[in-house]
Amino acid sequence: MKVKFNRSALQEALNLVTSIIPSRTPKPILQCLRIATEQDAVRISATDLEAGITCLISQVDIGEAGDIIVPADKLSSIVRESFDEVIVLEATESAVHLIGSDSRFTIYSHDPQQYPAIPGFGGEADLEVRLSALQEGIEYTIFSAARESTRYALNGILWEVSGKKLSLVATDGRRLAKATVALEKTAKLPENRIIVPAKTMSLLDKIPAHDDGMVQVRFVNNQIVLACETVVISSNLVEGNFPKYDDIIPKDHDKKITLPRDTVLSAVRRAALLANEDSKGIKLALDKGTLVFTSRTPETGDAKIDMAIEYEAEPIEIGFNPQFLVDVLRVLKADDFELHLGQSDRPGLIKSGSNFLYIVMPVNL
Repeated sequence: MKVKFNRSALQEALNLVTSIIPSRTPKPILQCLRIATEQDAVRISATDLEAGITCLISQVDIGEAGDIIVPADKLSSIVRESFDEVIVLEATESAVHLIGSDSRFTIYSHDPQQYPAIPGFGGEADLEVRLSALQEGIEYTIFSAARESTRYALNGILWEVSGKKLSLVATDGRRLAKATVALEKTAKLPENRIIVPAKTMSLLDKIPAHDDGMVQVRFVNNQIVLACETVVISSNLVEGNFPKYDDIIPKDHDKKITLPRDTVLSAVRRAALLANEDSKGIKLALDKGTLVFTSRTPETGDAKIDMAIEYEAEPIEIGFNPQFLVDVLRVLKADDFELHLGQSDRPGLIKSGSNFLYIVMPVNL
């Protein structure tokens, strides 16, 4: 194999593909990349056996075709530190040589036949959605998915289709985020709903988005395969039952207020400076014309931030985990959002436009 790469195009592909590489694995070959030539391009692939990703690079000059397996971290480090516009890759049976204007690196390679197969797209799309819209939906929800839950369904993001709308829902049991995305092409989902691993969704979010970029989606057995321009991502679906989230969306809250996102985000962050694990959260106190954020830690002190608002309903005090508020306020795009409250022991509801809602459980202070 002999290929001349545009270094910046190669680095962009490596940044995306290597994000799936496991840091620890009993199978060292999973810490490698597969690099194979096609007619006028080079395909770079990686997998952790649960998900796979391939990226096609067309800014290449192929002198000799080939198929190689090379350690991901070594290749990425060399390309990242290079300042050449062009990097030449030459491969023999057991080694890969990377050649720059003043450098030559040799990395020992592996047998391509030992590398796991990664599915291609190979068929007609079941769904189509604009990449920028899907990525916005991912950013609105992924932070609410559980990190290490024994309820595996909570480690993913629920997909539900209704007409030409795709709903994305994530929860860790203490908060829930739901975003609605417009579809360009619709079909029924397997069993009307699927759960996609959060790791797979984060891979989608890393793809560079163009205004007209489209994501094509196929469902094959218990897998989802997504294609966007030069990138194909395949993944196992999460097995398990996702909670019936409609049952916990508050529908009878009688206190509603519109608040400026940046001002509230600043107030929450400042109030949280004197909160700790023991104090558990910050308190929001609404009264006529005012919203007060407070926190108190017996051994440290207390914080109080006042904010003038338009509010005429009954006074209420409610406690929240400040990080759960920061997480949602950071991703909102609009300047204002709606806060809906009922009683101090009921969940708070945040809405932004008609396509996003967020439920957060209160904490006792």
